[in-house]
Amino acid sequence: MTITITAFERSPDGGKGLARDTRVRWALEEVARPYEVRLVSFRAMKEPAHLALHPFGQIPTYEEGDLVLFETGAIVLHIAERHAGLLPPDTDARARAIMWMFAAVNTMEPPILELVTVKILESDKPWSQARLPLVVDRIRNRLGQLSSRLGDDDWLDGTFSAGDLMMVSVLLRLRPSGILDEFPNLAAYVARGEARPGYKRAFDAQAAINA
Repeated sequence: MTITITAFERSPDGGKGLARDTRVRWALEEVARPYEVRLVSFRAMKEPAHLALHPFGQIPTYEEGDLVLFETGAIVLHIAERHAGLLPPDTDARARAIMWMFAAVNTMEPPILELVTVKILESDKPWSQARLPLVVDRIRNRLGQLSSRLGDDDWLDGTFSAGDLMMVSVLLRLRPSGILDEFPNLAAYVARGEARPGYKRAFDAQAAINA
């Protein structure tokens, strides 16, 4: 069955790979599954047709036959469970890979998204500049913990998995801030993710839409 995902007609990041459809594209590229993309405008995302797929009016969505999914973590996990290449065959290692997927979106991403909010969406608020150092400190704390756990390893748990895919995708959001460079092993970790052929194909596909 044909896989169809939705993506921004014009991404807010201008095609830098930060929109969440890139994570789904990357997962599909890693497992060598063809897919089609239906582009939606910001207006269309709030209309009934799209809300029937994603009740919160966001992207991406995933359609395959009668199956419709939203939330990138759920979509990537579905892809990883259906196709070899993103989850280890060993039961315990598989559980750890899924654990890292949850850590990426539940532990690492929230403070990183706070930084985007305070610097862009709340930049005109009188308390914005006072709040910024607190947000940055929370991010540095999380990065320090992750850096210690990763150490000199290439990936979070032996071989590349869906956990690394999600973690790299989350950490990429920090690149413009320069905070990631304070942790050389994490910066190198992200670079390894970007160097994977599957990521390059996903990035190029998303960038082409915004060219």
